[in-house]
Amino acid sequence: MEKQARVIDKSIVASIEKELRFISGITKQKGREILSNYTITPPQFVALQWLRELGDMTIGDLSNKMYLAFSTTTDLVDRMEKNQLVVRVKDPNDRRVVRIHLLEEGERIIDEVIKKRQQYLEGIMYNFSDEEIDLLNTLLKKLLQEMKKD
Repeated sequence: MEKQARVIDKSIVASIEKELRFISGITKQKGREILSNYTITPPQFVALQWLRELGDMTIGDLSNKMYLAFSTTTDLVDRMEKNQLVVRVKDPNDRRVVRIHLLEEGERIIDEVIKKRQQYLEGIMYNFSDEEIDLLNTLLKKLLQEMKKD
């Protein structure tokens, strides 16, 4: 069955896009404030999150996920390895392939930072009703699901 054309008020779409952009910016800024208490940079945190989400990755794979040059990602991994957040390991199936593996200290930092970010968000939503929180959660999940389809 073919989708029928639907007209959505462009001013509402513009408003939603603006609110999401501002929310994203504030979230990113708050995340950077939280990270300032740690010895890692925001790009290192993003790399750690990708490794946690997807498991061991090559530098090329990580470069693509982060939209960074291979050389930039190599420098990033070098610093994270020096700080014992990750380690390079040879792929057991192909010894020419080197993967980046997340270490316990990297996991610990991710857990702490995400917990602090969640505490911040919890405080922001203090005056939301339970119903509003449930609706926001449902709609954000739906929005993400639709974006992933695209």
